[in-house]
Amino acid sequence: MRPTEPSAAEAQAAIAEEFSFFGDWSERYQYLIDLGRKLPDFPDALKTEEHRLHGCQSMVWIVARGDARELDFDAVSDSSIVSGLIYLALRVYSGRSAEEILATTPDYIADIGLAKHLSPTRSNGLAALLQFIQDTARRHAPA
Repeated sequence: MRPTEPSAAEAQAAIAEEFSFFGDWSERYQYLIDLGRKLPDFPDALKTEEHRLHGCQSMVWIVARGDARELDFDAVSDSSIVSGLIYLALRVYSGRSAEEILATTPDYIADIGLAKHLSPTRSNGLAALLQFIQDTARRHAPA
């Protein structure tokens, strides 16, 4: 997925601003579902065990490509809300350098109150997704 903002920090600020427009969590969940529908198509051929993200209750597949200058991530889930969580994470981290990814704490999660409103299994899945992104960046970062 290609970034829409020039930096991870700006992406996090935009996410916080967008979520501030919603008064309650039913509206925020609906927005998450809508965001998940914006994920680029993910080829069925990549929905394999090799690309499956473990630690999620839902089925999630993720692939990374690129190098230290720019890492791109594509992912999809069989769950609407999880797809929205993926969209937010990729909006912050995909298309960034390994250095920027490693330097960016996922503050948007706390900023929009997400941590308090996710089930334990979704929280674990989000943590697994963020860990995959960080581990990929670590492997590609200059020594």
